Amino acid sequence: MNLGGTDGTSRLAAHLNGPLAPIYAIHGDDPLLVIEAADAIRAAARAKGFDEREVLTVSHPFDWKQLAYATQGGSLFGGCKLVELRVPTGKLGRGGPEALQALLDQSGPAATDSLILMTLHEFGWREQKTAWFQNFVSSKNAIVIPCVPPGIKALPRWLAERLARQQQSAPPDALEYIAHHVEGNLLAANQEILKLGLLYPTGPLNLEQVRAAVADVARLDLDMLRSALLDGDLPRFSRTLAGLREQGEALPLMLYWLSEDIRAMVQLTAPGGSPEQRLSSMRMPPQRAQQMRSAASRRTKISWRSALESIARIDRLSKGIGQGDPWTELAALALQLC
Repeated sequence: MNLGGTDGTSRLAAHLNGPLAPIYAIHGDDPLLVIEAADAIRAAARAKGFDEREVLTVSHPFDWKQLAYATQGGSLFGGCKLVELRVPTGKLGRGGPEALQALLDQSGPAATDSLILMTLHEFGWREQKTAWFQNFVSSKNAIVIPCVPPGIKALPRWLAERLARQQQSAPPDALEYIAHHVEGNLLAANQEILKLGLLYPTGPLNLEQVRAAVADVARLDLDMLRSALLDGDLPRFSRTLAGLREQGEALPLMLYWLSEDIRAMVQLTAPGGSPEQRLSSMRMPPQRAQQMRSAASRRTKISWRSALESIARIDRLSKGIGQGDPWTELAALALQLC
């Protein structure tokens, strides 16, 4: 069973008020959401008598017999046991899929003395299509919880919900201010919300109060730069580019990844054939594919092929070949594509 969707947190909370499932599988790249979902399951397990806990971390190689021993051995004190299986890389290795499938086959309402909590980090779309994982999704004995962070546009609402938990509220401009400064970093966003709870009493906050409290903790990285370009978000691209320049990031590395995206856009927007078929053949993560799809439908001042030629010229400038400032040229290219 899948507890995904935009209301996944509330659905999980409602589920945990009732009988617990034998197996929970949490996956996602955002550490805050994964930590909070796992904490909620641990708390519910303790409240229902699972007072012993055993933690297994999958490294390579990993002996999957350890999982069978942990789940079949029962509690040392005769009670119920929570078994945590942590997969830091998202890769199960040899014997992993078979061991998890066997675990699913053996689980059921009668197996109430142990509860399995799996956390799968860096669990990409390829892994999500594997047979064992799809069996987890369709099984009544397993609850799959995808931790999907809110997008840039949905982040202010997410912040408002967090403020409401501590009986505070803020106007839209204050929420946008926080979202602008954390740039999708939910751990940093949550820290800022908690800080507001410590600094100010319950009730409404204003923009001045938020400005005084919030630190500039924007996560400026290459992936954000690439996303901003594909989304056509010029302010975010310019802000991120300036931050990366201040941090001393190597321009040739940025140009390499931007050229990869632009080259894919050239292929996607080429005349003839089906763009959807081309997109499926590229085998990219769903979020990136959606960005590519949106970018292909957006009107730009220049073609993506011309942009690829410009990227090659800017790369030469970054290596001292030719005249001009490569940073300024890259900003100008973004203006034409966004």
